[in-house]
Amino acid sequence: MELVLQCRGRVVVSGIGKSGHIGRKVAATLASTGSPAFFVHPAEASHGDLGMVTRDDVLIAFSNSGETGELLSIIPIVKRIGARLISVTGNPESNLAKLADVHLDAGVEKEACPLNLAPTASTTAALALGDALAVAVLDARGFGEEDFARSHPGGALGRKLLTHVRDVMRSGNAVPEVRENTPLAQALMEITRKGMAMTAVVDPNGMAVGVFTDGDLRRLLETPRDWKTVPIGEVMHRNPHVIHQDQLAVEAVQVMEANRINQLLVVDHDGRLVGALHIHDLTRAKVI
Repeated sequence: MELVLQCRGRVVVSGIGKSGHIGRKVAATLASTGSPAFFVHPAEASHGDLGMVTRDDVLIAFSNSGETGELLSIIPIVKRIGARLISVTGNPESNLAKLADVHLDAGVEKEACPLNLAPTASTTAALALGDALAVAVLDARGFGEEDFARSHPGGALGRKLLTHVRDVMRSGNAVPEVRENTPLAQALMEITRKGMAMTAVVDPNGMAVGVFTDGDLRRLLETPRDWKTVPIGEVMHRNPHVIHQDQLAVEAVQVMEANRINQLLVVDHDGRLVGALHIHDLTRAKVI
């Protein structure tokens, strides 16, 4: 673990056959958890790909027997370059294990294969050991959810942690917006046109001063009165819940859930209305 943590270059993983498949997976796990890594096929390494390895790298070599010819043929060059070597084998007495700076024993008593021939239990043990190394290094680096998301922007976690409000909010003419002196009937037309089941209320400077929703209308209708000409400023909710455009979309979800609302006004750092969010916008963006 210390060798990987102190590596100033890349972690190079190698192996052939079933051990090669395990090596590819371990290299991918290391790369996605904060340790830049890639896989090099040992046979290709003997024919030029060894040029990918530098003295600042760490080579992790997988071989159950520890006597794989293609691996052993490149080890002297790797040692001459100055790269450090970690071997993962099932035989601590093998040549590969003895040549390594650190040997990790992935030995098993027998394969799961009834013939005790096909690599099964041994590859499972090597994979578990490789993943354990990656996770231990991840923990030692203090690698967190946001770090993970940066290397997985297409995944669900990446979308949740890297999507900002400005990326999913409605803006411009798509935002329902009226002034405080706008008659309720006219405000309802704005709500209908924009399809967000609410309208923002702004002052002459564009500052968000209130909000009026479909729910507010239903509650008004419980009281007999001609509401059509009443200024929206008299029936709106003042001090509406807002969020800044530069905040993460998951924060908008938290505000909505905490206040049991489906819409949220988006403002800049001066409090001016710049957009609006509906919970459906967050669902479509797969933030929820």
